[in-house]
Amino acid sequence: MAEAFRGEFYQKVDGKARVSIPAAFRVVLNADDPQKGEKGGARLVLVYGGKARNFVEGYSKRGADQLAADIEAMEMGSPERVRAERDLISRSVMVEIDADGRIVLPPRVREKMGFAGDLPGEAEAAFAGFTNRFRLYRREVYEAELDAEDEDDTDPLTLVGRHKRTG
Repeated sequence: MAEAFRGEFYQKVDGKARVSIPAAFRVVLNADDPQKGEKGGARLVLVYGGKARNFVEGYSKRGADQLAADIEAMEMGSPERVRAERDLISRSVMVEIDADGRIVLPPRVREKMGFAGDLPGEAEAAFAGFTNRFRLYRREVYEAELDAEDEDDTDPLTLVGRHKRTG
């Protein structure tokens, strides 16, 4: 992967469930989908599966294909593979970025994010970069998660050091 999804961005969600993809994320999505979709925009996969998740994960086309390949490498029929296929493949949807840099949040994605029914005019989504993917939250949920994590005073560089690749 040439670029990583980095940063956090807050974007308005309009009454038609349209949200602008942050420009920095569009760069990655465009680079990872050289073929583009039917309308000429980069495609991305939104994964809404998993009961414990209060967010949706977004993958570039290339990232989603790599995730599928990783799942296919798992033992066929194993409980782990079945769960991964159900939560990460079946419970996902591919969308295309329009000419204005927006996507329409599909109903299952809106439901997962807590945008049920009509969207209020003040609805906001939080995009958070996670290297090879990004997470998409309702703003209030993301900020509550950040507040909870701030209680932990562990230096994140120590965590990276524990898993640093050698050689």
